[in-house]
Amino acid sequence: MTDALKRLSDEGVAIWLDDLSRKRITSGNLAELIDQQHVVGVTTNPTIFQKAISQGDGYDQQLSDLAARKVTVEEAIRMITTADVRDAADILRPVFDATNGQDGRVSIEVDPRLAHNTKATVAEAKQLAWLVDRPNTLIKIPATEAGLPAIAETIGLGISVNVTLIFSLERYRKVMDAYLTGLEKAKERGLDLSEIHSVASFFVSRVDTEIDKRLDGIGTDEAKALRGKAAVANARLAYQAYEEVFSSDRWSALENAGANKQRPLWASTGVKDPAYQDTLYVTELVAPNTVNTMPEATLEATEDHGEITGDTVSGTYEQARADLDALEKLGISYDDVVQVLEDEGVEKFEASWTDLLKSTQAELERLAPSEG
Repeated sequence: MTDALKRLSDEGVAIWLDDLSRKRITSGNLAELIDQQHVVGVTTNPTIFQKAISQGDGYDQQLSDLAARKVTVEEAIRMITTADVRDAADILRPVFDATNGQDGRVSIEVDPRLAHNTKATVAEAKQLAWLVDRPNTLIKIPATEAGLPAIAETIGLGISVNVTLIFSLERYRKVMDAYLTGLEKAKERGLDLSEIHSVASFFVSRVDTEIDKRLDGIGTDEAKALRGKAAVANARLAYQAYEEVFSSDRWSALENAGANKQRPLWASTGVKDPAYQDTLYVTELVAPNTVNTMPEATLEATEDHGEITGDTVSGTYEQARADLDALEKLGISYDDVVQVLEDEGVEKFEASWTDLLKSTQAELERLAPSEG
C-alpha cells in the first residue's frame, strides 16, 4: 500500500486531526495516530466537545468532583475541555519541539456566544491561554467582523491563534491583515515574534453544500456541470491570496524580525455528498506550507486510497476564478453564499455550546452527592 499520508506530509501539508476526546487520549489512540499516521496537530470546536462529553467516555470522575464542589456549568465545561487540550498538548509536545513550534499544536475555541464581542473574545483568549498553560496551544477565534480586531489584539499579546470560520476571500484577506497588525503590535511591545504562530482555517465542504443546493434549484445542465467545483476553487484562490500577502514588503519587514507565516488551514474537509470522492478536499488541495485538519474517516480514506500527485493548487487560479465567475453568471451570489455560511457557522457552534451546557448540567446533577 502506498503511504499516501507520508506523501501528503512530504508535499508540505501538515496533517491535523479534527477531533478530540478523553477516550482518544487515555486509550493511546492519539499517540498512535501521531506515531503511525503522520498526525502532527489536533483541532477542536464546540461540536466536537459536545459529542465527546455527551457520550461520556472517561469524564465521570472529573464531573463527580466538579459536582461536589458545586461549580457552575460554564466552569465545569472549561475545566473539562482545557484538561483534554492540556493532555493532548503534552502528547504532541515532541512534535512541537521537533518542528520549532510550527506543528504539535492543539486548538481550543473561545465561547462561540462571544463571536460578535471583540473585548470579551480577547479576555476569553487570554483566560484560555492561561488555563491550558501550554506553549503549543492555539486559541480559536472566529473571523467575524468583531473577531478581526480581537485576532490582532490577541496576536499582539503574544498568544498564538487559529482563526476559524473563514469562508470568503475578502474576509480571508482581512484575517491576514489582522495577523500582520497583531505582529506589528507584538513587535512594538518587544515580544519575540518567532514564538507567535497562527493558522487561518478556511472552510471547504460547506461551500459546496450551499452552492450545490442552489445549483440543484436551477437544475439546468450548465448548473449541474458546476456541482462540486466551488469549494476547491474558493480554497485555491485563498492560497493565491496567501502567496500574495506573504510576499509583500509589509510581510518581509516582519519576517526579518523573526515572524512566522500564517499558514492556510483547510477545515471542514469531510465530504458531505456521497457522489464525490471521499478524499476530494485533501487530494485537490495539496500545496506547500498548508494544514489539512481531517475527521478520522477522511484521514483513513486518504491513507487507504488517496492519490497524492504533488502540488494540485499552484497554477490553477485562472480556472478557479472562471468556476466562481460561472456561478455568478447563473445568478448565484458569492457574497450572499459566504455570509449565509458565516452566520450558520456561528449559529451551529452556539447551538452545540448550548447543547454542551445542557448535557453537562444534566451530568452534574446526576453525579451530585446527596445532601447530608
